[in-house]
Amino acid sequence: MSPVAENILRVRERIHRAAERAGRGPDEVTLIAVSKTVDADRIREAYAAGVADFGENYVQDAIRKLSVLPGSLRWHFIGHLQTNKARHVVGAFALVHSLDSTRLADEMDRRAAARGIVQDVLIEVRLDPEGAKTGVEPDRFGELVDHVAGLPALRLAGLMGMAPIVEDPEAARPHFARLRSMMERLPESSRRVLSMGMTSDFEAAIMEGATHVRIGTAIFGPRS
Repeated sequence: MSPVAENILRVRERIHRAAERAGRGPDEVTLIAVSKTVDADRIREAYAAGVADFGENYVQDAIRKLSVLPGSLRWHFIGHLQTNKARHVVGAFALVHSLDSTRLADEMDRRAAARGIVQDVLIEVRLDPEGAKTGVEPDRFGELVDHVAGLPALRLAGLMGMAPIVEDPEAARPHFARLRSMMERLPESSRRVLSMGMTSDFEAAIMEGATHVRIGTAIFGPRS
């Protein structure tokens, strides 16, 4: 068994235990392997070990990988998306996690309509006001939800968020709980995906209802 496969086994065991503690089934949680800066061979190792969902942050790197890897992989765009890069992402990714403005929504809708497709998206909510300046501000959240509802070529599937980096993962739980409560304000058809939790805090996210966790370091090791 390769080191990547061993790491995946350990991560799945942790997901299983966290789901049990939360009174949930482990099959309610989708593992997304965050493969930014990871080469195609190691992504193939993860795929061979049973991971089907992969998350990318950088558009150009992702497009190169998509061109050489099996079409059966499900790709998630999880990084900040500039409006001028939307044309590369729409239609190439099963789910875009980082919609955070009406301007980006309009461009993605235009690109999806031109391709004759409906693009699934998540609204990224800024949970940490001191952290990265991505995600919609919580007080603008409802406005963006209403805007996306009026765009025929976008389908809102749920929410994404990143808690502040803290030493104790339990300290992240209030942030995840807040995102879960915001999810409950969406129409029922848009409450399919709650993307939250990374290597340092995914168990806490599962306790608060995460349906998708984004794990990089615990699978592929520290990035160089």
